[in-house]
Amino acid sequence: MLKEIIIAIQSYVEAHRFIVKHRLWKWIIIPGIIYLLLFVTGIYFFWKTGNFMVEFMLQHSEIQKWLSNIQGGWLKFFYILAQIIIHFILLLFYFSLFKYIFLIIGSPVFAYLSEKTENIMEGKDFPFNFPKLLSDIVRGVRLALRNLFWQTLFLASLFVLSLIPFAGWITPLIALFVEFYYVGFSMLDYNSERNNLNYHESIRFVGHHKGLAIGNGMVYYGMHLIPIVGWLLAPSYAVVAATLSILSAKKKNVILS
Repeated sequence: MLKEIIIAIQSYVEAHRFIVKHRLWKWIIIPGIIYLLLFVTGIYFFWKTGNFMVEFMLQHSEIQKWLSNIQGGWLKFFYILAQIIIHFILLLFYFSLFKYIFLIIGSPVFAYLSEKTENIMEGKDFPFNFPKLLSDIVRGVRLALRNLFWQTLFLASLFVLSLIPFAGWITPLIALFVEFYYVGFSMLDYNSERNNLNYHESIRFVGHHKGLAIGNGMVYYGMHLIPIVGWLLAPSYAVVAATLSILSAKKKNVILS
């Protein structure tokens, strides 16, 4: 898995060179602007409702009443730490929700961008087929809803775990890797649908190559630490990098063709 993660991370550098060399900026900037607007909207609603949700959960979990009867600076520290952890998991939930909405909206563009990348790299020609395009869109929506369901289930479980003192401290790390995996999953699936892997085959393929998904999602999230520019470039770079990572893994026999 570690080798796959390294390949996926290195593929972002290759993706930047590839995009510059082949002047693919219009396929990067246009969806990037839409993504940027959705991202800012998601963050706005998070700050509007996040504090309310945290207070609601802590009150109904009886943690506040328990702390009010106990004196001690360490317990207050643990309470603040629990609030931070819950805020973090809620932020990931908001991020996941808007991310899947955007992936559904941008599915045709990302499928084309992934196809164009492989076309240039491998010299393959994928003729336009409108019925197949519609089929791919339906498939993309179905897979996005499937991943949203499972990811929400995982995050909900981690949210409950985060309310448990000490045991909940590891939940942010687990939640991050869940996010890395599922966003990378979505980016890799554009290659699966183009290479005629059906819905279930794509799930098995990514399941066997979790490192490529996690590495892709890791850099995708890392790009969000760069305000505006990172938000603008992250989704399309992730699509191109996912395609290049699969081609690179095949050449290195990490994936058997």
